[in-house]
Amino acid sequence: MPNLKPVIGATEGIAPYLKKGHLVILESTVNPGVSESIVLPILEEKSGLKGGVDFYLAHCPERINPGDKKWNVENINRVVGSFENVGLGMAAAFYESILTGSVKKMESLKEAEAVKVVENSFRDINIAFVNELARSFTKLDIDVVNVIDGAATKPFAFMAHYPGCGVGGHCIPVDPYYLIEYAKENGFNHDFLSLARRINTDMPAFTVEQLQDALNKKQLPLNGTEIAVLGVAYKANIDDCRESPSFEIIRILKEKGAKLRIYDPYVSHKSTVHSLEEALRDAKAVVIATPHDEFKKMTSQELVNYGVEVVMDGRNCLEKVLFNDPLLYIGIGR
Repeated sequence: MPNLKPVIGATEGIAPYLKKGHLVILESTVNPGVSESIVLPILEEKSGLKGGVDFYLAHCPERINPGDKKWNVENINRVVGSFENVGLGMAAAFYESILTGSVKKMESLKEAEAVKVVENSFRDINIAFVNELARSFTKLDIDVVNVIDGAATKPFAFMAHYPGCGVGGHCIPVDPYYLIEYAKENGFNHDFLSLARRINTDMPAFTVEQLQDALNKKQLPLNGTEIAVLGVAYKANIDDCRESPSFEIIRILKEKGAKLRIYDPYVSHKSTVHSLEEALRDAKAVVIATPHDEFKKMTSQELVNYGVEVVMDGRNCLEKVLFNDPLLYIGIGR
């Protein structure tokens, strides 16, 4: 279940200051039912006021895409929900006054809470699907990226998602558990969501397995080999490393005895070297865990000059055809 302490703390903090006519909006991602079963009772108890009569409560789940230059807080569409119509109208009017995106009114607080969980579970499930394809196609000697690109030429009923070394961030690898646990408490098991979580959680281990196989082909052991791990952030060109699969990749590599040089230009406090050059110098293998622009600019000749023999592209962000002998290039499913 989610850690509701911040939500509870904030609710308890504002409750004594509530006055008649006030509107309270919760934006935190929560499992369905939290607004009515936790937030509302606290507000009523500590304010002495009645929700829906003296004050109003609404939920508008946050939508943000870090690093996205097109979609931002102002222009992303939003949804709002409440447990009565006055608060719903107030919340919708508030967001319509500050956003250029549209605002959809949901029929209940639970519906609004469920929207965010469904959005991120949708992403998690589709990523799990292509991650499983990647593992299968590795055995079948099929390039999964080319296949997905081919499928994406269909102009309807297909949405391209791509495999990678794991799923990170504060939403996608976390939010499905909100629904999984809440549904379990109410007598339903989300087998599909649980399976997707397991598949995506296993991808760092699969990435290390692929790297180890590639090193073996070069007659190099994983134990004792100098390896550059490039990227700690969960997403390209940002410094957010919450739930990043990089940490699990690093943990497994250390457990197997690899000598690591960790570099992320956006997360210096988690890096063990200060530059890409320092990370690559004399490294026998490179693991790209985050597709930062700086890493995507690396060339085959540059890596060879540094002594690199194996490239494990955990984000399929390099042009595979440009990385030939003597380099051994391995992607996720390619």
